[in-house]
Amino acid sequence: MLYLLGSVLFSSYLTLSFKMLQRFGIPVFQTIVFNYLTCVVTGSIVNGAFPINTAATVQPWFGWALVMGCSFIILFNLIGFTAQKIGVAVTSVANKLSLVIPFVFSIYLYNEAATPFKIGGIVLALLAVFLTCLPPKGNSQNIQKRVSQSLLFLLPAVLFIGSGLLDVLVKYVEQTYLNDSNDNAFLIAGFGTAGLIGSIVLVGLIATGKQQFDKRSIIAGIAIGIPNYFSIWCLVHVLKAYLGHSSAIIPINNMGIVLLSSVVAWMLFKERLSLINWVGIALSIVAIALIAFG
Repeated sequence: MLYLLGSVLFSSYLTLSFKMLQRFGIPVFQTIVFNYLTCVVTGSIVNGAFPINTAATVQPWFGWALVMGCSFIILFNLIGFTAQKIGVAVTSVANKLSLVIPFVFSIYLYNEAATPFKIGGIVLALLAVFLTCLPPKGNSQNIQKRVSQSLLFLLPAVLFIGSGLLDVLVKYVEQTYLNDSNDNAFLIAGFGTAGLIGSIVLVGLIATGKQQFDKRSIIAGIAIGIPNYFSIWCLVHVLKAYLGHSSAIIPINNMGIVLLSSVVAWMLFKERLSLINWVGIALSIVAIALIAFG
């Protein structure tokens, strides 16, 4: 249970942190790059040493770690952009709407039980995230000015597919290849891939004058990177602790993130939530109960 709570808290913190970057004018992409480099250092400390060597590169999980790293850098930038331009609550629910993908994956490929309560919880969860995503009427025009209408429809779709497939990937690799001796190496390889790709792109942007280096992004990257590492670390461990129940654990994890992010964004950043948005958040609590105890 502590692993699940940690995953929810750390993941919610990540989404909320992008609003702080916006408030202080810190470059998002630079922060994301240093965040992943911090993840590598944090993971190496947890592991006791840097675990990636020649032997690790020929392990069957290594290729999946590279795929995960590429997904990390793309999705994290999308989440950061969406959180700043549209809002934390909308970003969180659009991102975590993907819970339906690993749910279906776990049922059909791992033969996990799909009780009527779980299915009802998933249906209710989808309704909840839809209601929470609806922007307040007073904000719709401002949102359309900042982001084109086509992009508004595209971003949730990309986050839905990308996040869902990433959850599926983590579950598949965790169940097929990982154990207590190599799970940290898998995470570090994924974070290292994201950091390497981001560093190459960042150097190119700075060299061509498209970005100016901001020292604050190093501090921000460290502040985000440590929780980011432990958000994935906790998710991997909670899946191990509840083998055969990922169809319930991943939805509970995602909906918990939606609930916490939405409430904190409303309290700290004064994000406007309509009555329908609050109804969606309330339904998410019911959905969590149905999925958890179904």
